[in-house]
This record gives sequence, C-alpha cells and structure tokens, in this order.
Amino acid sequence: QVRLYESGGGSVQTGGSLRLSCVASGLPDKNYDMAWFRQTPEQKEREEVAAIYTELGKTYYSDSARGRFAISQDIPKNTVYLQMNNLRPDDTAMYYCASGRAGIRGRLYWDRFFDFGQGTPVTVSS
Repeated sequence: QVRLYESGGGSVQTGGSLRLSCVASGLPDKNYDMAWFRQTPEQKEREEVAAIYTELGKTYYSDSARGRFAISQDIPKNTVYLQMNNLRPDDTAMYYCASGRAGIRGRLYWDRFFDFGQGTPVTVSS
C-alpha cells in the first residue's frame, strides 16, 4: 500500500520561499510518477501544481507554478520535493503529494495520480 508523508509547510510573507518534502513508502517500483497538488477550502477539487514523469525525468508545471516552483526527486530516498519561491497570497492552500502511473508513452496524465498524502498547509500573507 502506497503511503505518502508531506512536510515543510508553514507561514511566510509574500515573496518568501518554502521547500516541501514528501517521503513515499510502498511504491510498486522506482518509476512511479510523483506530483504535487493543492486545494483551498473553496475548491471542490485539488489543483495541479507540479509533476515529474520519473522514467523520462520530465517535469510539468501549472501556469501558476511555472517559473516560481521546482519539483525534484531523490529516487534512492523515495522523496520528492517542491521548492516554492516568490510565494504569493494566492498560493495559500493545503499541498498534497501524489503518486501514480501517470506517464504513458511520453505523455503525463494528471488524472492518473491516485494516491495522496494527508497534506501540509502553506499560508502566504501579504
């Protein structure tokens, strides 16, 4: 059974940085793809933030995250990171780590991330 443990959330001011970490256990193999999603209390569904197609080493970002956030992974440690820079108040949300077989024939499918952690909160004040 896949289990994901997020950490690193907190409160920062606009322009600040945070680094989220997610340790995974129970992954079926090293090529499982990893991602970060986020959700505010007003949203019905989680919002895509960043993902990594592990087999190809390709990264994907939402328009909001591109240029400010960076996803990376340490495969031997089963850990994925999200470095978030130049944070804004609209980045305030619960951030969730996710895993799945999302990369198929060179394309990443965001709806194929099926396992999620409990989340870590991020608050950005103005």
